[in-house]
Amino acid sequence: MRRVTGIGGIVFKARDPAALQAWYRTHLGMDVQPWGGAALDWVDEAGQPVAGTTAWRVGGDGEDFGPGGPSFMVTYRVADLVGLLAALRAEGCTVLDKMDESEYGKFGWAVDPEGNKVELWEPPAGQ
Repeated sequence: MRRVTGIGGIVFKARDPAALQAWYRTHLGMDVQPWGGAALDWVDEAGQPVAGTTAWRVGGDGEDFGPGGPSFMVTYRVADLVGLLAALRAEGCTVLDKMDESEYGKFGWAVDPEGNKVELWEPPAGQ
């Protein structure tokens, strides 16, 4: 039996959901909808649609998260890591100075207004 096959969605707590949604909309280009999230349709390396969607949603501090505070970091795929990091810095966002590059691609990090570390990944060419 197959178990996990990918990320189907991401939901996380927010002290101020509206402000956090606005940050992701403004600085990362997320198409945040009235239900508090975005449907990220999958595309291939040429930008053509393929089957699949990942749901992303900022929730409140409700009980559906269970006890305690989750600890996580979400990785977002990007097309131009260096350009995006420069744009985020110019927009006044917190961006870590460190950037990694390996056979797995380029990785950089920003911090959203609620202190969540956001990983940004530019895959290697052709992937």
